[in-house]
Amino acid sequence: MTEPRTGDVMCRRVVTAVRDTTFKELVGTMIVHEVSTIPVVDAAGRPVGMVTEEDLATKLEFRGGAENPPVLGGAQMRARWHKSSATVAAELMTAAVTVAENAALRAALRLLAGVRAGRLCVVNSSGTLVGVLGRHDALRLFLRGDEAIRDDLEQRLLPASTRAHRVAVRVIDGVATLQGTLCLRSATQRAEWIARGVPGVISVRNELSFDVDDLMITGL
Repeated sequence: MTEPRTGDVMCRRVVTAVRDTTFKELVGTMIVHEVSTIPVVDAAGRPVGMVTEEDLATKLEFRGGAENPPVLGGAQMRARWHKSSATVAAELMTAAVTVAENAALRAALRLLAGVRAGRLCVVNSSGTLVGVLGRHDALRLFLRGDEAIRDDLEQRLLPASTRAHRVAVRVIDGVATLQGTLCLRSATQRAEWIARGVPGVISVRNELSFDVDDLMITGL
């Protein structure tokens, strides 16, 4: 498996809403489909916003806007109060945060770290919604089988192996053990770096030895 892309792990079965989807329809959709967020799309299928269960719960929190605006609590609480009187998706949603389906998964997860809704809208080259990405989607990579991880790792380490210097790989419950001897110390460190980037690897035990300590020679 090559470097994971967002489209490799995203959820493709997505229920959406439009700007005038009613409050009750949004609640019903969340409950029936067991989702906590709903992307809002325009007529062309491009994401324009995201409604979360937190947005909907403001109606209970502030009695549908009947309570006075909160004096304390800051901007976030005042924003929730404003949403408590909303009746359609356009009044509830926050701006959609999008990522391209061919974007590196690592970059997408860094972007996701700053998204309140906990979901990214994944789009194709035309900007059309093709999926959503949450952290749990990415975590499925750690359920890859040991054999698949080992095969992947052996393929990636193939350039570092020669007849005289080979890397033996063992994977148990996602823990990869590297054994053997390489020519250079730097090569053993690079092998570990490669192993840690293989999807599904939880940790790496680097038991590789080397013939020449090139890092000492170069002073690195």
